[in-house]
Amino acid sequence: MEQTNYQGALQKPTGSAFHATSTTSDVIKGIDLTSKIAIVTGGNTGIGLETTKTLAAAGATVIVPARDTEKAKRNLDGIANVELETMDLMNPDSIDAFAEKFLASGRPLHLLINNAGIMWVPLRRDSRGIESQLSTNYLAQFQLTARLWPALKKANGARVLNVSSHGHQFAPFDFDDPNFLNREYETLQAYGQSKTASNLFALELDNLAKAFNVRAYSLHPGSIAGTELGREASLELFQKMGFTDAEGNILPEVAASLKTIPQGAATTVWCATSALLENIGGVYCEDADVAELASDISMSNGVKRYSVDEDSAKRLWTMSEAMTDIKFSII
Repeated sequence: MEQTNYQGALQKPTGSAFHATSTTSDVIKGIDLTSKIAIVTGGNTGIGLETTKTLAAAGATVIVPARDTEKAKRNLDGIANVELETMDLMNPDSIDAFAEKFLASGRPLHLLINNAGIMWVPLRRDSRGIESQLSTNYLAQFQLTARLWPALKKANGARVLNVSSHGHQFAPFDFDDPNFLNREYETLQAYGQSKTASNLFALELDNLAKAFNVRAYSLHPGSIAGTELGREASLELFQKMGFTDAEGNILPEVAASLKTIPQGAATTVWCATSALLENIGGVYCEDADVAELASDISMSNGVKRYSVDEDSAKRLWTMSEAMTDIKFSII
């Protein structure tokens, strides 16, 4: 019986020969995606746009669902093999409408790249009362994947990628109060638990879906210069995290560690296409390879044990079905 990644059993680098400075051009070299269909959420900005460009240039048809379609149209202008659709990840009805339209096309789905997300925002809630980072960064992934399951299964060889973050190390998932109803809201805690949830989802999805030749992965793209993700974060938050000095200038050692956008999207593209992952799933990746388990006592590279815990993954799946009112049956 094929091994699962519960408790991080498979969190060992594959020896991919790629590294932190590898780019999308490096990892896609020699790969032909002609006839493959991909969906990339957030595929019109930042590393999502780089992912879209790379997959499309390799021959894939890439569908980009976006909330602001006018902005997306401008950003995607001139890129061949791209289809633009409307979807708002904070709106469950919008997710359903997008998925229904795609399913009606009758096409298989080879790659679902759950790339879109928000970070370090003030307390907001969606129409269900769910905290916005949890809603956008995780529950939208769960709902979209569940709705697109028939197309993923139809591909007979699909991958689901959840773009997570090293920030999962800020917090485990709080099963008692995920929506900050009985505890003070702290944006890093909210972000951390949303990314831990994304990791746990990939872990359990892979366990259930591999029987249908669908594999799932989570990944950390790296700290990246030039994206819009931190646009709502305060100067105080960046100072607290040790990113800037008192005047708001980014510290030289921090600047030196930042990836370019093509470097940041490399792990996504590697997870989407690497032959080294054909018989491995449910793993958390970084720097275009499978990551190691992280230290239990400090922030470090790799994935925290609580983020690949079997009991937590199964418990979260059940809670997610209740929170979204969706029965996600892998059959």
